[in-house]
This record gives sequence, C-alpha cells and structure tokens, in this order.
Amino acid sequence: MTRVGFIGLGSQGGPMARRIAQERHDLTIWARRPASTAPFADTAASVAPTPADLGAASDVVGVCVVADADVEDVLLRPDGVLAGMSPGGVVAIHSTVHPDTCRRLADRAAERGVALVDAPVSGGGQAAAQRRLLVMVGGAEKDVVRCRPVFDAFADPVIHLGPLGSGQLAKLLNNFVFTAQIAMALDTFSLSDALGMDRAAMADVLAHGSGGSRAAAILAASGFDTTGLRQAAPLLRKDVGIMLDLVRANGVPRPAALTELTETALKALGRRP
Repeated sequence: MTRVGFIGLGSQGGPMARRIAQERHDLTIWARRPASTAPFADTAASVAPTPADLGAASDVVGVCVVADADVEDVLLRPDGVLAGMSPGGVVAIHSTVHPDTCRRLADRAAERGVALVDAPVSGGGQAAAQRRLLVMVGGAEKDVVRCRPVFDAFADPVIHLGPLGSGQLAKLLNNFVFTAQIAMALDTFSLSDALGMDRAAMADVLAHGSGGSRAAAILAASGFDTTGLRQAAPLLRKDVGIMLDLVRANGVPRPAALTELTETALKALGRRP
C-alpha cells in the first residue's frame, strides 16, 4: 500500500485521515497539538515529531489546513514536509487556497524532485467518513494517478479538472455559488413565513422540487439555525474574495447576480441572530 502522510486533522481532515488508515495504507500524521493526534490512538497511524519526518516517511502527503499561510508553513518551514520528502513523492493540497499559491509551492517542490497537485474537497467530514467526498483535482495526469488510491479511501467522485490550479478554481466557484444560495435560502424561508406558510413543509417541497438547493437543505436540516453557517462565514468570505480577485486578474466580466447574492449572504451571516 502507499505510504501516506497527512497534516490537518480538523473536522474535515480528521475523517479523511481516518479513512486512509482504515484502508490499511501506511499512515503517518503530524499536528501542532497532541490533542489533534490523540483520536488516532486506536489506529495503526504513526505520529511524526516534525513535518519533515512525516515527509520522509511518505510517498504521498495530504495537507488539509486552513489558509494559504498554513499550507506554506507546513511545507516550507526549516523542518517542513519538503525538507524531508524524497524525490518522486507527491503533495496533495486539500485546503482551499489561491491557485497561485499552489503554483508557487509546486515550483519549490519541483526543486526537490517532488510533484504537487491541488485537490480541494467538498462535502464535509461526514461525507469523508462515508467515502463520498467530492475531490476536485488539478495537476499532471501521472501525479493524479499516483494519488488516486489515497483519494479513493475517502472520496467518490474524484474529478480531474486539468492542470495545476484547476481544482482550486472549481472549488472556489463552487463556494461562490453556494454562498449565493445562502442568500436565496434565507429569503425563501423569510418569504414563506411572511405568507403564513409552514417553513418545514416548504423545505420538504424544495427538497423534492426544482427550486431546492444545497444551502436550503442545510438550513432546513439544522432546524433553521444559522449558527453553523455563521461559523463558516469567515471561510466563505475568504473564498469569495479569492474568486473575485481571480475574476479581476483574468479580466472577465464580474458576475453581477452572483456577486450581489454573495454580498447579501455574507452581510446577513455577519449580523447577530
């Protein structure tokens, strides 16, 4: 089996890493806090003392930390993954970051003979645990093929979208649309209330009708509690900002309707309940 390293054991990465261990890959993990690795005591995973040690023990390394700076840190610090990884290895960036960050890191990795693919994910920790996470991959075909046995441990489907950076573009556009859907879902249920309708019944209609959306389903499943969406708002705001930056950088027309809806959603989620 493939020797796999994994960094980023939070609500998303933790279930991904556990699925890798369950598929009997030789798994090595690392985290800044011992509390993050403690839940893996019941698996065969090894805990590395540094990211460099993790890199040395791995053929494929998955990184699922929060932001661009976090990805750069675990890869490029003096005792980072690239300091220990042998030529021929592959790093998979599961974090949602700027495509340029992936390209810059790929250049640094290439200096050590290591390949890099961007492989952001969508679906959440529960989807990973159920082996149905969506993985959007950008990179060379041969590198994606090397990673597929690892991705298949937690994902279905795995979609190869093109060259490096393509996976991030797809994930950012996905999150852009999802944020717009939040505004529509909030307005939809407010309107149903104003019209004297049962919002739970309306949610059932949307779940089976053509007007449904992932955002409406999530909101209904929470009992119309926006706490979870509010907690996700900083990440959504980051991703929307990157998407609009890419729109400007590529000189394409700003999507007026989507932009207005995302701004409305982020403003609503920023208010106190």
